[in-house]
Amino acid sequence: MDTEEWKTKPTDRFVLKWIKIHLSSRITPHLLGVKWLSPWMITLFAVFLGVAAGAVFALGMGWLAGCLAAVAQIFDGVDGQYARMTGKQTRGGAFWDSVLDRYTDGSMVLGLLVFVMRVPCNTPQWLLMAMGFFALVGSNLISYSTARAEALGLDMGKPTLASKGTRSTVMILCAWGSLFWPCLPLLGLTYLAFHTNGVVVGRLLKCNEVC
Repeated sequence: MDTEEWKTKPTDRFVLKWIKIHLSSRITPHLLGVKWLSPWMITLFAVFLGVAAGAVFALGMGWLAGCLAAVAQIFDGVDGQYARMTGKQTRGGAFWDSVLDRYTDGSMVLGLLVFVMRVPCNTPQWLLMAMGFFALVGSNLISYSTARAEALGLDMGKPTLASKGTRSTVMILCAWGSLFWPCLPLLGLTYLAFHTNGVVVGRLLKCNEVC
């Protein structure tokens, strides 16, 4: 390709776009010489790292979880870039990528929740469980409502700041920061619970206006 269109997709926004342009794109060109490599392999590698990050987070190793999740986020951009540069992009590959991203997202949210429940932050367990529920459901509904609105041709307005890139970055920073303040992930859990569901509620209300 003679342009830099391979670095991002039109639907990429904010943090995710920055990660792909400045980080993922530094790795992708070096993989072009690997003849046996396929985009789906990179996708599975990124998912494996993301799920592992969630498990490690749950075990209390926040710093390591943040590192694994950061690498997973970078490689989540590499698979699409590699597919575009090699002409191997398919609708099936895009579907795989979108669906498997939910495993990474869910694993990190659950890992974050378990980490917070293991740390004495003077927060009732029932409240943590409730926030964990809303954080997990809200994160999934951001992606689902986006895809559903696009399929139905509904205009939901400006792109949300609660996108996958932002959510992942918040969890990664909280994981790293837990090394210095163990209760920091609680702020991340609170953000995920309130911001994502706030956006979903806003979309439901907007749907009533445009439908």
